[in-house]
Amino acid sequence: MMRTIDVNEAIDRSPFGSFQWTVVALCALLLIVDGYDVFVAGTVLPTLIAEWGLTKPQAGALQAWALFGMMFGALIFGPLADRIGRKKGIAISFLLFTVATLLTGFASSPGEFKVFRFFAGLGCGGLMPNAVALMNEYAPKRLRGTMVALMFSGYSVGGMVAAGLGIGMIPQYGWQPMFFVAAVPLLMLPLILWKLPESLGFLIRQGKQEQARRIYARINPALELGSSDILVFSETKGASASVSELFRHERALRTVMLWVSFFCCLLLVYLLSSWLPKVLQEAGYAEKASLLSLFSLNFGGMAGAIAGGWLGDRLGLPKVVVGFFVVAALSIAMIGFNPPAGLLFLLVFIAGATTIGTQILLYASVAQLYNLSVRSTGLGWASGVGRIGAIVGPTLGGALLANELPLQQNFLIFSIPAAVSALAMLVFAISNARRSSEAQLVPA
Repeated sequence: MMRTIDVNEAIDRSPFGSFQWTVVALCALLLIVDGYDVFVAGTVLPTLIAEWGLTKPQAGALQAWALFGMMFGALIFGPLADRIGRKKGIAISFLLFTVATLLTGFASSPGEFKVFRFFAGLGCGGLMPNAVALMNEYAPKRLRGTMVALMFSGYSVGGMVAAGLGIGMIPQYGWQPMFFVAAVPLLMLPLILWKLPESLGFLIRQGKQEQARRIYARINPALELGSSDILVFSETKGASASVSELFRHERALRTVMLWVSFFCCLLLVYLLSSWLPKVLQEAGYAEKASLLSLFSLNFGGMAGAIAGGWLGDRLGLPKVVVGFFVVAALSIAMIGFNPPAGLLFLLVFIAGATTIGTQILLYASVAQLYNLSVRSTGLGWASGVGRIGAIVGPTLGGALLANELPLQQNFLIFSIPAAVSALAMLVFAISNARRSSEAQLVPA
């Protein structure tokens, strides 16, 4: 007898097994490399300013080129992956940013540096939304926030690796080897292509039942498929992957609020990751301590993502995100009071947990808002709008620091985007709760 099996429901009912842990591990590995590429720029910035005689606004603009690339990468590779598949989108993005990062080490002028960083940014911007979308599809609903956050903590690990290598390598060997390290991840590409599965929903939409059946059998080997069984995905007949679809079905307000939050959150992440070591050096902290602050920022990001994902699965992501942004505003403002080293690292840790960590929770929020047919598009556009904030962040930092305002005043200004994000996500949470209540009343 022929059965029709909804893989979305089957994944929600199945235990979280070794196959899904492999997806988590591979996506986390990809994001470690992605995080390294993003945060390596902040570790080398003080050296580049000294070596090339850059002003602070010029240094901020230099950082912005990779972020321009990320914006276009998110807008291009998000929708593209809805058409060619997540796996291909991830592989293309990964190859692009690792090769471009490697070539950055050979840059002999700010102009060459900008070009290589732009192409590296294209790849980074494309990888992130696709990895989130893929993980979101293979995680059961009860664990989705936790697993996406756990996978995304690899991004913070990459930042910690960049800070750790910077402490050991830059004083002795200069900034170039920090980019040559990208040759190592290229060896991972065959493993990724071999082990990373394609999206089940994408395969079913493409009519590739045999490939989908092979992957489905690995999710839960106890569930045997008959030869006549047909796999379906409950969302496969959704609307086409267009940006206008993101504003339909009473999602317009929530989409806009998420975009505002993405803009402000990524502004903060890249402002802090680009300028924190330099600002702290100028405030009197030693070079090693300033680079350790970048390590602390990313360690906080990892802890915040995992704790936030766990809390989000229990309390609801919107509530957790609002709380995190409020704490972010307070901790960033307090860094400006020039605290002793121990308290400084604690405040930077909290700021990392509630900015980098919350960025990851925002991706999970987007993935939960949209259905499969537009999920990569939704993630790509939210990420792309966020990248505008990421471009503004380092540029704004350079302009503010060039004005030589007091440290306390700088960090008070830095805390404003966190407060705006908290307000935007509060509106999102209220709208989300109202929609959920209305949806529950419909059957009655």
